[in-house]
Amino acid sequence: MGAGPTGAALARLLAQRQIRVTLIEASRDFRRIFRGQALMPSGLEAIAQMGLSSAVETIPQMQLDAWEFWIEGKRLFRVDEPILDPASASSKRPCTLVSQPEFLAALVQQAEVCPGFDFVQGKAVQSLMWEQGRVTGVRLADGQAIAADLVIATDGRNSTLRAKAGLRLQEQSPAVDILWFSLKGAPPLRDENVLRANVLRANVFYAVVKNGQSFGLFRSAQGDLQLGWGLNPSASGDWQRENWPKVLAEHSPAWLANYFRANANVLSSPVRFSVTVGLAPRWSVPGLLLLGDAAHPMSPIRAQGINMALRDAIVAANHLVPLGQSELSGAALHRALDQALGAIQAEREPEIVQSQALQAEEWAQGEKLRRYPILRWGASQFAPLVGWGVRRAWLQRQQQLRLGVAPVEIKV
Repeated sequence: MGAGPTGAALARLLAQRQIRVTLIEASRDFRRIFRGQALMPSGLEAIAQMGLSSAVETIPQMQLDAWEFWIEGKRLFRVDEPILDPASASSKRPCTLVSQPEFLAALVQQAEVCPGFDFVQGKAVQSLMWEQGRVTGVRLADGQAIAADLVIATDGRNSTLRAKAGLRLQEQSPAVDILWFSLKGAPPLRDENVLRANVLRANVFYAVVKNGQSFGLFRSAQGDLQLGWGLNPSASGDWQRENWPKVLAEHSPAWLANYFRANANVLSSPVRFSVTVGLAPRWSVPGLLLLGDAAHPMSPIRAQGINMALRDAIVAANHLVPLGQSELSGAALHRALDQALGAIQAEREPEIVQSQALQAEEWAQGEKLRRYPILRWGASQFAPLVGWGVRRAWLQRQQQLRLGVAPVEIKV
């Protein structure tokens, strides 16, 4: 239930293996204001294993060229893509931004050619159906009942099915509020520090910290600049009434401040997102499994959501396909499915726990810089001296966030 990356990818895997699937999506289309775009090497490897590389090549995408971190107007360090790891062939793939709506549409389109696949779009699930303590299907808002041997909840971080099944989310930290902007039609960024070399930055992810505020800026798969501003809960003022071109300029290095002033007319009004991070202690009840953000909503740090979703789909398929293709039925099939649900959580949970810990560590580093002016001053004043050490620590965290904590391989 839910045609995001986890649901759409898993539905396609199951349907292509002759297992009957009904994919339900409440939205009438795949377009939302914000959908994760960044495919790390782990996500690109998952796509390759699922045979989707050729499909991805046909949709809007853009490779990331570098990461840069700026503090109090000075560049702290830069890391070029791809970030190579001699021990991993996957590291040769750069982080790639894709249009998630087109990606989801491609997944569903490939599933729709399978005879056992049904796609129900624009209808929300109203309730779960139960029989003798087991989930046996769902009832839609229009009253339609859909019976199932297994319901898979892939309906996102605010999962309604998780609540209806009596499963809880253990939040790891207070929700993070982010203001999201776009600059449609804005020209490419030119960093004044490299203009002397006549270098045009194709697509760099800029992380900027100044005066206790922070934001990230990058060019999306569609070519528009996207900006995420961390909303400081202690900040005064009404964010809806701020003069945002002026605010962004005040918190940027000089070359970027000039850019915001010159392109103030294409800066969109901000949209506020409240991002919950957590982990469900239990991912299942008899007849129902949580996957993706429904089971473990990820922090936006280093774009783990879509990558973990695709890896969830592969592991779930490894456990579920053999049962769906078996001759088991009735109570015997249900017992085998329920046993598989626990095995799926046991296999996926360690990577999720470690990835969230790495995300939290990076978030904590950023919070220290935001909260303590003396640290920001020291980092900016001595950037050439401390930058290499900060860069090295950052790279150590990135390897597992980019490549995955454990190998995930499709076996069915």
